[in-house]
Amino acid sequence: MANVAMTQRDSIGDQLEQLHQRIARRAYDLFRGRDGWGDAFGDWFSAEQELVSKPAVELREKDGTLTISAALPGVEAKDITVDITPQDVVIQAASEHRHTEDKGQVHRCEFTAGQVFRSLSFPKTVDATKAKAEYQNGMLNITVPIAPEARAKRVDIRAA
Repeated sequence: MANVAMTQRDSIGDQLEQLHQRIARRAYDLFRGRDGWGDAFGDWFSAEQELVSKPAVELREKDGTLTISAALPGVEAKDITVDITPQDVVIQAASEHRHTEDKGQVHRCEFTAGQVFRSLSFPKTVDATKAKAEYQNGMLNITVPIAPEARAKRVDIRAA
């Protein structure tokens, strides 16, 4: 079982914006490749599918802890990054697949290479400082305790 490095962040907005910009640039390239004719929405979806894969996940709550399991087959632990905030988590990884001629002629291949990107919002605020991530047999497991609820408190006023 390999540990996966986790980074605490204030916001995941910057990562989502960077990904959005990469997809937009690729969609525009596809659009221009047809001299501006065709389906702009289709270009966006094609660019998104070409650049990013979205792993299957399960988010579970038990005994004051949230657990995320994400399927990342064929990825090495060193290629996975997890960024976490009290409200969200972002999972990123680089997946590679290459064909070498010494293994024979490829007639069909459904393996993909590229960036794996998945963002999830937690249903409850978590204590991101206590999050842990482990990777084994193609499964990433992230555990994080639910943060204690902030409660309103009456403050006594002292006369000066």
